[in-house]
Amino acid sequence: MIGKIIKGVGGFYYVHTKDGVYECHAKGAFRNKKERPLVGDRVEFSEVPDSEKEHTGHILRILERKNELIRPLVSNIDQAVLLFAVKNPAPSFPLIDRFLLHLLVKEIPCLLFFNKKDLLTREDGDFIEEIKEIYKKAELPVYFLQGNSAEDKNRILSLLKGKTTVFSGPSGVGKSTMINSLLGEEKMETGGLSEKIARGKNTTRHAEFFALDEDSYVLDTPGFTSLFPPEISPENLRYFYPEFEAYRKDCHYNSCVHIGERKTDCAVKRAVLEGKISAVRYESYKKLYQELIEEGRQ
Repeated sequence: MIGKIIKGVGGFYYVHTKDGVYECHAKGAFRNKKERPLVGDRVEFSEVPDSEKEHTGHILRILERKNELIRPLVSNIDQAVLLFAVKNPAPSFPLIDRFLLHLLVKEIPCLLFFNKKDLLTREDGDFIEEIKEIYKKAELPVYFLQGNSAEDKNRILSLLKGKTTVFSGPSGVGKSTMINSLLGEEKMETGGLSEKIARGKNTTRHAEFFALDEDSYVLDTPGFTSLFPPEISPENLRYFYPEFEAYRKDCHYNSCVHIGERKTDCAVKRAVLEGKISAVRYESYKKLYQELIEEGRQ
């Protein structure tokens, strides 16, 4: 039989199939080969009758993985949703770019959701248009959501159909609440937002996929306040900013990294000054570049 591991707890792996969820052990051969089944793995397993439990089995083989994330430790991700709020808490654009970099390195497509659109007031001006402009140039799909309306729910479900999707983002933006709404039941524990620090309490305890239907899965991950840059060279960071590409070829030096060069020599810097590249994205690029430099010195 073939199924997908949706949860692993205490040495048991819970494998989802069209006939239900099977509680499985991994065969000892995996330990001998130093292999470990991961949540998200598609596996071959055999059913083992149990007088006390229904749907039990042994995992025989892990099918080929398409990718693997380290944090959370899961596999076979089709896409990621980065979920932030337009306010309460306000979005951190450097943190968004940090998440994006991790996903781009793994070649995982990404959707950017901004929740709590209903909290915006007239005083917030054209905040939504400003965000759209930032990420339009980065070739990233952006969606603005208002609570858990029926219209938003149907829209999100259509984007998740037939895919295994991991939800990531900081605490307090409504990840667990949104997944509960999509599932139509309280699967994820939700936590309130701290008034003192305007940050939610993390309520996700382990990696677990939830089936929206037979071939659509979602995973809520713990909230992060920071992520270390992935293992790439500082010189290669520029290639993960797609809005740089149209201008990079016009830089005076082929090795230009768009940091220390003179503005007259760097077409990317000139594009930032002219508003053709988002200054917000460029500032996060500089910060990540410096962090990669510092990491290389340690």
